[in-house]
Amino acid sequence: MLARVTRTAMLEALDSEHVTVARGRGVPEHLVIRRHVLRNALGTVLTTGGLIVATLLVCTILVETAFSIGGIGHLLELATTTKDFPTVQAVSLIIVALFMTVNLVVDLLLPLVDPRITLGTRGAAA
Repeated sequence: MLARVTRTAMLEALDSEHVTVARGRGVPEHLVIRRHVLRNALGTVLTTGGLIVATLLVCTILVETAFSIGGIGHLLELATTTKDFPTVQAVSLIIVALFMTVNLVVDLLLPLVDPRITLGTRGAAA
């Protein structure tokens, strides 16, 4: 999935006008790809990659249950079947905290990858 998103984002960035201008000015192709195309495509790829990693963290419950592997997913299943609500809440909190941490890291990396995105305040009067 990530490869398809990367390919689509790169093809979309290749059709941009600034890429045509860079090629017309004689910029070498490897620099056009790295500086203009890849930089514009990385935001989409990074966001999709973050969502995939977060989904993999959440899907450990299914994998551990299906293969009878001991872990946090097995603990959550056992606590759910025995109606141990404090354990269910604690494990759910851990999973949500991991999910939020991955999303926070992606959101903090996006301005470094794409200079059009800023970490300023929204809606501030000029």
